[in-house]
Amino acid sequence: MVELVLAIAMLQRSDAVFGLWRRRMGQTLTRTAGPLLEVVPATAKGPLFLDPPNPGFEDGLDHVLSTPTALVRSELRRVHAPDRRPGLWTRQLVDRDRDAWRSLERAVRTAHARVIGGSWDRIRAGFDAERAWRTQLLAGHGIRAMLAGLTPTARWREMTLEFDSTDDVEITLGGAGVTLLPSVFWTGRPLLGRYDQSSFLVYPAVTPLPLIDEPSTADALAMLLGRTRATVLEQLIRPRTSTDLVRDLGLAKSSVSEHTKALRAARLITAQRDGKAVWHSCTPLGLGLLTGVTPVAAPTPGGGL
Repeated sequence: MVELVLAIAMLQRSDAVFGLWRRRMGQTLTRTAGPLLEVVPATAKGPLFLDPPNPGFEDGLDHVLSTPTALVRSELRRVHAPDRRPGLWTRQLVDRDRDAWRSLERAVRTAHARVIGGSWDRIRAGFDAERAWRTQLLAGHGIRAMLAGLTPTARWREMTLEFDSTDDVEITLGGAGVTLLPSVFWTGRPLLGRYDQSSFLVYPAVTPLPLIDEPSTADALAMLLGRTRATVLEQLIRPRTSTDLVRDLGLAKSSVSEHTKALRAARLITAQRDGKAVWHSCTPLGLGLLTGVTPVAAPTPGGGL
């Protein structure tokens, strides 16, 4: 749901990287999905109830449709103040008009299917690559260096992490933590906020969607590593156990052990035992082989990328 809202915002922006994508989407976004443009501005600062951080689309949509009226009213008032006059449809949403909410559901479903549904594998690949990269930075250089590298404008001022922004927003975590949400659609400044008492930070992923190739490296990797071994490596963009690989790939336990041993010997993956489980994950070298990105040195603590 978060990526869907950011994609709707990107349709209204002029970022050159998304030029061809925007023209293609403009031709497929039907009038049914158009109402979303009324409530999601180019800044992506639309109503929070439209993009709950649910793990699945249907759960997220159910969350949207069951939003309390008081939250709908306050969020739509925020989005349209002070210089955007709400349209009739928006006012009907506030009044809980049944037809307006049905049209919202249709709009969200249509936009999901036509704007991001066909690209979801690429979106997920970008997310997994980003998570693997940040995890490597965190493990090797610590949380300060990892967070300072989220955007070029990030900097530490003692124990406060600052970003350049058009808004004056300050959030004190108080030990509660923050959820990082990399986006392959968003190229603007980080978006910071709270949802259900949880803090989140949306920031641009290293590689935006138009620059993420269609999954086409499998054949090349298969020629280099063998098809099964290449598939194992692709699975390990995010940490997986040996049991996960046996289950998801339909391989024998001995076969998984053989392939992971070979990948470790080539320094493409690492393994860590946790009780009876063995967790495998890509190294920067393995991630670079999958994404075509050459691993680079991480920033020094306190510095930026």
